[in-house]
Amino acid sequence: MNWDDVRVFLAVARAGQILAASRRLGVNHATVGRRLDALEAALGARLFERRPGGCALTGEGEAFLPAAERMETEAQSARALVGGTDLALSGTVRIGAPDGFGTAFLAPRLKGLMERHPALVLQLVPVPRAFSLSRREADIAITVERPDQGRLVARRLVSYSLRAYAATAYLDRAGRPRGVEDLAAHALIGYVDDLLYSPSLQYAAEFAPGWQSRLEISSALGQTEAVAAGLGIGILHAFAAAGRTDLERVLPDREIRREYWLVYHESARGLARVQAVARFIAELVEAERDRFG
Repeated sequence: MNWDDVRVFLAVARAGQILAASRRLGVNHATVGRRLDALEAALGARLFERRPGGCALTGEGEAFLPAAERMETEAQSARALVGGTDLALSGTVRIGAPDGFGTAFLAPRLKGLMERHPALVLQLVPVPRAFSLSRREADIAITVERPDQGRLVARRLVSYSLRAYAATAYLDRAGRPRGVEDLAAHALIGYVDDLLYSPSLQYAAEFAPGWQSRLEISSALGQTEAVAAGLGIGILHAFAAAGRTDLERVLPDREIRREYWLVYHESARGLARVQAVARFIAELVEAERDRFG
């Protein structure tokens, strides 16, 4: 079995497409196809269902994936031992994060990591959905709940606050609520309930029983901008609202607490690039822990 063939298999499994994998590897897509053919011939099994829209792992491919990842981990460890850490800290690391954390907090702070490890390619995917770390849709995921399934390593990153805010201009026009009962007279902004990917995000009713949103937006960043534009009152991440002079806190005696978790697959324990990024994120959060409320 050729390690280069296995490396191609992993790239296709993670990208879901031969063309996308070829771009990531920097080789021709026909070469990727030939490598897959050679690996399947060596194993005597079909690893992918190759379809016009992409490649899906077969049962045999799913079974082979953990072994291929262990081979990758050993190869990375060998490179680090023989060639030094610079070689190990190259390649791509994909970070999956909710848009509140990924866009409002992490993205503006990645410069230090890029300067520290110039050979790393970072992919930040701030979309509100669950990631399959076992299928390497992301190397690192920031989640709002601790995962309880799969071979995953999870560490509590930080507790954060959600508070009600409105634009000062809106409150000057519509009045400032003195209690939860006054919210019924206001335009409220919240999530699209049937698009919530975690039960922990159903916090509007916890903040104010009977909360009825007039404007529903599926992203935390979108809610923040709508509130800032004066469209109503919304429950926002305190770290995203911090320092914004166009926002005013509403009902300051009330808040919701939630947690962020940093998660990666068990097979990434020995991958220096993944561990370096995980440490950097943890250091960032620790340095600005007070910002999360």
